[in-house]
Amino acid sequence: MTKAIMIQGAGSNVGKSMVVAGLCRLFTQQGLIVRPFKPQNMSNNAAVTADGGEIGRAQALQAKACGVAPMIDMNPVLLKPETDIGAQVIVQGERFATLKAREYSKVKPTLLGKAVESFRRLSNDADLVIIEGAGSPAEINLRAGDIANMGFAEAINAPVVLVGDIDRGGVIAQLVGTHAVLPVEDRDRIVAFLINKFRGDPTLFDEGLEEIMTRTGWPSLGVLPWFEHAWKLPAEDVMDVSSTPGGSLKIAVPKLARIANFDDLDPLSQEPGVTVEMIEPGRPLPTDAALILIPGSKSTIGDLQFFRAQGWDIDLFAHVRRGGHVLGVCGGYQMLGRAINDPDGIEGTSGTVSGLGLLDITTTMHPQKRLAEVSGNHIASGAALTGYEIHIGQTTGPDCARPWLTVADHPAGATSANGRIKGCYLHGLFASDGLRHAYLAELGQNAGDLRYDETVENTLDDLADHLSTHLDTDLLLNLGYEI
Repeated sequence: MTKAIMIQGAGSNVGKSMVVAGLCRLFTQQGLIVRPFKPQNMSNNAAVTADGGEIGRAQALQAKACGVAPMIDMNPVLLKPETDIGAQVIVQGERFATLKAREYSKVKPTLLGKAVESFRRLSNDADLVIIEGAGSPAEINLRAGDIANMGFAEAINAPVVLVGDIDRGGVIAQLVGTHAVLPVEDRDRIVAFLINKFRGDPTLFDEGLEEIMTRTGWPSLGVLPWFEHAWKLPAEDVMDVSSTPGGSLKIAVPKLARIANFDDLDPLSQEPGVTVEMIEPGRPLPTDAALILIPGSKSTIGDLQFFRAQGWDIDLFAHVRRGGHVLGVCGGYQMLGRAINDPDGIEGTSGTVSGLGLLDITTTMHPQKRLAEVSGNHIASGAALTGYEIHIGQTTGPDCARPWLTVADHPAGATSANGRIKGCYLHGLFASDGLRHAYLAELGQNAGDLRYDETVENTLDDLADHLSTHLDTDLLLNLGYEI
């Protein structure tokens, strides 16, 4: 029989995804067949699966921790925010609808059935499924129809481990408060708790642990110190993308309102000679950047308007006049063109919007989304690359006659006549070491000996050791229920 256990948080961003990834690697190392699962995720940083679906990037990392390819059943419901009140809903890898929050609440009961269906399929071939919740079960106003936390745990009768984040302060209140507000039947599902992100001597919190155990009756799995190498793992939330100072070559990245699929930045951030600087709204683009990288977007036209509202277009034109380089990826690629046509009003009102005009290309939006894992080469160096495409729209124009990549032996991307402005639809291409080194060389930077995928694998091993050292993982495994 398959065992399952669910990791929920006493708040958002308490480190659930990281804990699940570490547990996946640890129990896989122990010889178990482990699979990650998250019934509902909300993220614009998606991963493409081999069967052409999309799931949250955190679940793709957790699959890697298990030594398997990501599958759509690992994250059956993915919400991709498009506006402040609405999101695209992906169900079992495919677009289901674009819904406002109230509309979504009406369809959640149907989606719970899909989530359970995916879980059952996934668990058929596993010894252990580690389930990740979303947000916090303490949000009891969302309990009716819940599919992300206790509603799903109830549906499959899964035990819950609650994670508290001591770094933000008030962790005793987080955990004891959760105990206080939960309905009795949900409270009784929690079989243990753990403390995450502790800085300093963990024994200093012994009295705190006693207070939590006394007030809740839950056993402690331990105190997990801050994992200092977390930044080496792909970030799911843009809030977790770190600016990395110190390198001689600066890459500036404007933080778009609907930034999406920004895993292109993770390998660049780890290059010792590179500074990646995230530019917050309201700040100008720096004048000392060698490269302005415009990332992907879930709402290209909306983010183009946002880009202009910050005055970043003026900064970008000045950067180009100074001889700087520009790279647009996916939505950023579309923004760099002369125009974006949206005849069907996919991103709002139908019509045509002027682009930034730095590439002689035009994009036309259409409802069919391209989802594909791809491989190819960097034309100038011949370096091999792998990546993925996840976009709507087709781009054509004279600058496409100067491709800088090939995908499946076909030209890809576009380059300006002076060679300093480039764009493409490929995400994740900088994880390919040869391509990354060749591209940095074009910017005048000799890359180091970073092997990105090897670094991620080693960091997952270190994370597993970290959890094994500081948590009672044997107790955690024994607390799992057979499902």
